[in-house]
Amino acid sequence: MAIYRRRITREKVLQTLYAYELSKEPISTIMETVLGDLKTNREDFEFAKKLVAEVVQRQEEIEQIIRLKVAHWEFDRIAVIDRLILRMGICELLHFPDIPPKVTINEAIEVGKTFSTEKSGKFIKLRLEEMERENVFRLKRIKK
Repeated sequence: MAIYRRRITREKVLQTLYAYELSKEPISTIMETVLGDLKTNREDFEFAKKLVAEVVQRQEEIEQIIRLKVAHWEFDRIAVIDRLILRMGICELLHFPDIPPKVTINEAIEVGKTFSTEKSGKFIKLRLEEMERENVFRLKRIKK
């Protein structure tokens, strides 16, 4: 049951980030609207708020990592949803050490399949697993 709730929470985070990306309205306003129904479960709501805040605050750092791993792609041609899911996954891997990397990667894949395309799941999986294999995230966590 907790895994299902976390998936729903990640989906709400994606919806929040997507609305922010398109509208550039204040993130607090968007969070109140999109995440509002998560308030019935304090743990889910707090996780969602923290993930949204970290992704927005660390967007430049995260995008540098993405650009390194998709050097042969035109960054702006990567689907917005796929970029947002990569940002979320990378943020979790870097700044949420209590979540096992495999859980983060699997959740990112599933959210990608739901909100983007079947191919998006594979694209996201390859990028995140490659970074994990190269210990990119473990090295970043040590530097803290």
